[in-house]
Amino acid sequence: MSRDLRSLPKAHLHVHVESTVRPGTLRELAEANGVPVPGPVPEGGFTGFRAFADHNSLIRDCLRRPADFERLGREYCEDEAAQGVGYAELTFTAASHGERLGDLEMPLEALLRGLAAGREATGLEFGVLLDHSRRRSVERAWRTLDLARRYADQGVLGIGLAGDESYPLAPFAEVCAAAEKEGLHRVHHAGEAAGPASIREALTLGRAERLGHGIRVLEDAALVAEVAALGVPLEVCPSSNVALGLAPSWAGHPLPQLREAGLLVTLNTDIPVSLGVTLSEEYALARDWFGFSDEVLAELAEASVRASFAPAPTKARLCAGIAAWLATAP
Repeated sequence: MSRDLRSLPKAHLHVHVESTVRPGTLRELAEANGVPVPGPVPEGGFTGFRAFADHNSLIRDCLRRPADFERLGREYCEDEAAQGVGYAELTFTAASHGERLGDLEMPLEALLRGLAAGREATGLEFGVLLDHSRRRSVERAWRTLDLARRYADQGVLGIGLAGDESYPLAPFAEVCAAAEKEGLHRVHHAGEAAGPASIREALTLGRAERLGHGIRVLEDAALVAEVAALGVPLEVCPSSNVALGLAPSWAGHPLPQLREAGLLVTLNTDIPVSLGVTLSEEYALARDWFGFSDEVLAELAEASVRASFAPAPTKARLCAGIAAWLATAP
């Protein structure tokens, strides 16, 4: 008999908060704001990254008023806490929302208010990473960095490059260097749709401290050794990889091989509500498909805590909780 994965303390490091909107909330926001209700993810997953991005844009368009972003933050905390998440680092495309709505600060300020209220109600600790699409302008990336700098005292931890990896990270090298100089964290999507070269670019020009996805590191043995030696964590999201056609199936996902290669692997959802999978269910799927024992799942949970940017006392508390979970009879 296996232990309840919802009670396993864990950190959630790769989740786009716009993709956590509850279906009922999404319908209410769409109706209130007079926009179409986004349909479900196509059966069999997306036909490619562009199809995913288009679907995600429909969700984002439902978020328009300060109250929408506040609600998103509150409900996010409630839903994560119910999955045993004690600490979360959520990704938010703040500058894009701000430009879309004609108020650069409002979406981020409102989300942070909602998250603070959610933390008060649930105890969930959080940090926010502001991402920027590689397809968009360097000017917007500088605006993203400015938002991260100005709201660092309210929980914003840093920045990251996301979006279509066929677009290079190189144009944003100066932004990443400035972020490092200011003490802001850097976490970039790489090695998901693109190969090892995108990972090298993220580590060098992007000054990445973690890799969003990074699953294609296995295509370059020397890079595997380098990433393992550096201890750069991977934010692995199997359900998302399968839905986007970046892994053939759960059975064919390289999660076990990444662990066997000595890499620091964390388990995440990426776009949970879009795929109908919670973080606990992601752990359960890993158990079902790969036969992972509770000990291995506890290792993954502990890796997520160690790879996070959480304060030391938070890490210690969560690791103690993981040990207690494992010590309890199933």
